[in-house]
Amino acid sequence: MKFIHIAAGLLALVAGAIALYASKGSPLHRRSGMVFGVAMLTMTSSATLMAAFLYPNRVNVVAGLLTFYLVSTGWLAVRRDVAASRHLLTGLMLLALGAGAFAFRLAFAAAGSDNGMIDTVPAAPLFMFGTIAALCVVGDLRALFADTLLGKRRLVRHLWRMSYAMLIATLSFFLGQPKVFPEPLRHAVGLRLIPVALVLGVMLYWLARMRFSRRPLETTRAGGVDCATATAAAHD
Repeated sequence: MKFIHIAAGLLALVAGAIALYASKGSPLHRRSGMVFGVAMLTMTSSATLMAAFLYPNRVNVVAGLLTFYLVSTGWLAVRRDVAASRHLLTGLMLLALGAGAFAFRLAFAAAGSDNGMIDTVPAAPLFMFGTIAALCVVGDLRALFADTLLGKRRLVRHLWRMSYAMLIATLSFFLGQPKVFPEPLRHAVGLRLIPVALVLGVMLYWLARMRFSRRPLETTRAGGVDCATATAAAHD
């Protein structure tokens, strides 16, 4: 299982970088995005199982569950309408709710510990995971009540969830696994921060370009579904 996890993680980083930098809706973006989605679901599933049963680590359980959720709902946003995926979306929302509650529980435990950590992780990332999960649950509730997602709202939901999952994977590899790098890079945190900063910068660029563009969206097929048809739903 560890080999599967490593192979899927490396494939996800490569495919995710291509999908993130490629023009959105282009054939390259769709193909690399499909590879990224499958690789991420494989990686997060194996990571969660290993953290729960083989190499116990509660923080990795939270990170694995949340990232699995982000990829699943981000992918779902451009493959099925809300009405057609209501039960699946509800189940995934409950998964995020549980992961977020667990993240906050661990965060407060870390904050109250003698060294400010739990399972070698400080409280701050856990508070971040919990906050992201809470925001996602609110977004899911809004989508379920509205029974639909259209235009920019649908695209932004897809883009930020998939991109944030890529950011978590990048953080986990470049900052969370220093032992896999040559000795000079293990202590060069600044250099290992560069890929993380690039992913974050490109994610924010595409979100801003998509969210605030006043031009009508072109019809784009992402994952087999026409996901941008007009600007009628340009606001959240």
